[in-house]
Amino acid sequence: MAASAVTMRVRAPGAPLTAELVEVEPPMPGWVRVAVVASGMCRADLATAAAGAGSLPVTPGHEIAGTVAEVGAGVAGWDEGDRVAVGWFGGSCGHCDACRRGDVVHCPERMVPGVSYPGGWSQSVTVPAAALARVPEGLDLRDAAPMGCAGVTTFNALRRSGTPSGGRVAVVGLGGLGHLAVQFAARLGYEVIVVARGAEREGPARELGAHHYVDSTVLAPGAALAELGGVDAIVGTAHRTAALAELSTGLRAHGRLVLVGVDGEQLAIPVGQLVSKAQTVTGQLTGSPLDTEEAMRFAVLTGVRPVIERAPLGAAQAALERLRAGEARFRIVLDATTGGVVDG
Repeated sequence: MAASAVTMRVRAPGAPLTAELVEVEPPMPGWVRVAVVASGMCRADLATAAAGAGSLPVTPGHEIAGTVAEVGAGVAGWDEGDRVAVGWFGGSCGHCDACRRGDVVHCPERMVPGVSYPGGWSQSVTVPAAALARVPEGLDLRDAAPMGCAGVTTFNALRRSGTPSGGRVAVVGLGGLGHLAVQFAARLGYEVIVVARGAEREGPARELGAHHYVDSTVLAPGAALAELGGVDAIVGTAHRTAALAELSTGLRAHGRLVLVGVDGEQLAIPVGQLVSKAQTVTGQLTGSPLDTEEAMRFAVLTGVRPVIERAPLGAAQAALERLRAGEARFRIVLDATTGGVVDG
């Protein structure tokens, strides 16, 4: 009798997630089947779960952690039982110019779990072997799940920002991305300023490692950053593009605005400001499996961990509604090993 796995699926645009038993197929050559332990929820999953594009049914989920269950033909370096993570990067063509120079994240044929093939909101997922990142000892798989998207994205945004040791970084937003960015920035040795909405976020920001807090409902944040002496980098994790123009006035000369959270709006920053202060505006999209491994190893060494709410896999629809309403603090992780209620 063929094995089966509980899988959360959307069968029509706008329909809710429902649990189905899906037959488990052996992996194709070059692919690996992973027994999922945990799968994170990201705001990008809201669009995936809406099932507005692509083939149906849809199984979302691109923050996956588990163990190798089966290895397809031609796969080397992976064995059954290996602890692995899969993130937003879910595979690439391997032969284009980007892949050949090692920039697999920007492959024109890059695959995304949940979009290019069934994702990780399931007890089993099958992925290209090239998408796997090895989870280090000392990192719980439930903590590893968000590292393939939120973790590696913020880690890369910071370490590639050009900020000198001991420099000053502002993290805008204190959500699923921002709370990890604050921790990484503090452990990288930066003076960290958190910009967020409301006085109630100051306590959590400081607990995560922030040295200063700016309540953007009270102060113009760019002016507040400038009054502190300016910052070397601003990492924008909040989905509020309109606020970034004023925020950029808090950048020092040669400062960098790194966009991570986006809302599809236009960014309007005076060109004269960019030129006269030699400032840079850039974006950061996820990372390669090697980047994810480096982020996880750094997290183990320095104590960085996602703050998560755990929910059973079968409660994915309710968890998705919490994410949509902005109620999650700070990341929701679905536990594929239990059908019962899981405490946070």
